[in-house]
Amino acid sequence: MHKQTKALSIPREVKEAVRKRDGGCCILCGSPYGEPNAHYVPRSRGGLGVEENIITLCFSCHTEYDNGAERRETEEKIRQYLKYHYPNWEESKLYYRKWNHD
Repeated sequence: MHKQTKALSIPREVKEAVRKRDGGCCILCGSPYGEPNAHYVPRSRGGLGVEENIITLCFSCHTEYDNGAERRETEEKIRQYLKYHYPNWEESKLYYRKWNHD
């Protein structure tokens, strides 16, 4: 597996930790059908598969976050959620940097 692909993938341990952190529910609507597989910083922009970048969303909220007209508002809600759970959270640390992963 390519180093970047590996860095952006969500390991099982991360999914388990995020599921526990989020109570197994969508953090936006509260649906019990959420899955811990949504990147705050998208994979397409180099978003890492780390706890601080992964959230639990249901299919509907995940689709809306990825493609919806209100992405900025949703992004802010998620940002505040992650900052609450990780006091030292910094968005700049969530991006794949080729030279830091060699």
